[in-house]
Amino acid sequence: MATFFEGESHTFSEYLLVPGYSSSENIPANVSLKTPLCRYKAGEEPRVTLNIPMVSSIMQAVSGERMGIALATEGGMSFIYGSQTPEAEAAMVKAVKDYKAGVVVSDSTLTPEMTMEQVMRLKEQTGHSTMPVTEDGSPHGKLLGIVTSRDYRPSRDDHQAKVATFMTPREQLIVGTEETTLTVANDIIWANKLNALPIVNADDCLVGIVFRKDYDSHKSNPDELLDAHKRYMVGAGINTRDYATRVPLLLEAGADALCIDSSEGFSEWQKLTIDWIRENYGEDVIVGAGNVVDADGFRYLAECGADFVKVGIGGGSICITRETKGIGRGQATALIDVCRARDEYFEETGIYVPVCSDGGIVYDYHMTLALAMGADFMMLGRYFARFDESPTNRVNVNGQYMKEYWGEGSARARNWQRYDLGGAAKLSFEEGVDSYVPYAGSLKDGVNMTIYKIKSTMCNCGANSIKELQEKARLTLVSSTSIVEGGAHDVVLKDRTQSVSFN
Repeated sequence: MATFFEGESHTFSEYLLVPGYSSSENIPANVSLKTPLCRYKAGEEPRVTLNIPMVSSIMQAVSGERMGIALATEGGMSFIYGSQTPEAEAAMVKAVKDYKAGVVVSDSTLTPEMTMEQVMRLKEQTGHSTMPVTEDGSPHGKLLGIVTSRDYRPSRDDHQAKVATFMTPREQLIVGTEETTLTVANDIIWANKLNALPIVNADDCLVGIVFRKDYDSHKSNPDELLDAHKRYMVGAGINTRDYATRVPLLLEAGADALCIDSSEGFSEWQKLTIDWIRENYGEDVIVGAGNVVDADGFRYLAECGADFVKVGIGGGSICITRETKGIGRGQATALIDVCRARDEYFEETGIYVPVCSDGGIVYDYHMTLALAMGADFMMLGRYFARFDESPTNRVNVNGQYMKEYWGEGSARARNWQRYDLGGAAKLSFEEGVDSYVPYAGSLKDGVNMTIYKIKSTMCNCGANSIKELQEKARLTLVSSTSIVEGGAHDVVLKDRTQSVSFN
C-alpha cells in the first residue's frame, strides 16, 4: 500500500509570524542577512557567504548577464540559465566575471542606418535613452557616435530620419580608454558636465559606458558579492546530460558555483553528475542539487555530496507540474520537513548543508516566512523577472507595462534536459506556461525595498540575524477567514469603485 504523509500540505500564505519580544537593539540597521551558500563543517566558515539570501532562478526569462551583474551588486547571486549551448552559457558567465564595476555593456546599440522610429521603439523596450552607435550595431563594434533623447524631437522630426543624420558623431565625443579608472572617468564626467562617458579600446571599438548615476551607485553598494579578485560572483545552471562538456567550459569562464537544474532531484542522475564533478575536480567546485520536497530526498542529495539542496516542486507561478503529473508538495510543508532533516544531518555528521527554497513565494513577507522556517536562502524567478535587468522584453498590455515570463517546461523554452527522464531528448509535454508579470522597474529599488521589509519583520521577532530568526520565530497556521481579515476589508478604497466586505 502507498505511504501516506500525515496532515495537510501547506503554502506560505497559510502561515503568519507571531511577534516576539524586541529590544532597542532590534532595528533594521543592525540586521545582518549574511547566509551560507555551500556546505561547511562545524567550527569552520563556508567558502561562500551570500550578503543577502536571494539567488535568481536558472531560467531563460530571468538569469542573463545583466541579472548576474545587478544581483551581485546587491549582495546576491544569479545562476545563469543552462538551456542554451555550453559555449553561450560560458560566455554569459565570463561577461559577468569580466565586468568592470561601473562600466556598462550597452544593450541598446544602434547602427547609422537605423531610423528614428527604431530608436524610439528600442527606447520603449529597454527604457534607455542613451544609445551608442557602432559600425555593426554590436555592443563592442567600432564607435561611430551616440544618441541621447536630446538629439531628436519625436513631435517634430521625421521618424524615418537615419541615425547618422542626428547622432552626435565620434569626433565630437569625449571618451575614455580601457586604462581609464572609474575615479578618472568620474572626474572626466564632472569636468565636462557629461551624463555618460563611452569607453573605447585601442581600435576605437566600444568597451562600455560609464554613467554618472552608475558610478555613484557603485560607490554606495557595500554589500556587493565579490570574489578574491574583486570580481562579481556568479553561478551557472547545469543538467544531468551534457555536464562533461558544459562544466569544464563554465569553470574556465569563472563560474563560482554550479547548480543542477532539474524538476525533480531525488534520482540517480543527480548522483552521477555530482560523482563526475568530484572525480574530475575534487571538492573545490561548489555544486547545488535538487529539487526535493521531503527529508528522504534531502538526505540522499546531502550524502551524494551536494553543497546545497533546493526545495520545491510545482510551486512556481509558471509551473504546472502538479497539474500535469500530480507530484509535488505545498512549499511551506516541504521546506519545514527538509530543514528538519538538514538539522538532524548536521547533528549526526557535523556537516551543515544549506537549504534553498525554490518556488511558492508570491509576496515579500513569504521570504521572511521561508527564512523563519529554516531556509538559508531563496531562489526566485517571478520576482526577478519583473525587473529591467531580466533578459525579456518589456511590453505594453492593455495600457500596463509588463515583462514576458515563461517557464523552462513551456513550449517556448523547450528545456527537455530539465524534464526528460527516459532519454527521449525532447519535451514530451508541457510543465510550464508562457506569461506576463507586472513590470517593476530597476532591480536595485525593488530588492532594497524587499530587504527592508524582511529586516523590519525580523526585528518584530527580536532577531538580528537569519540564524537568530530561525531560533526565535513563532509561527501560526491561519484559516481562510483569517487570510481575508489580513487585507483591507469593510471599507471602500479611494482608488477603487467597489466596496470591500468581510463575511
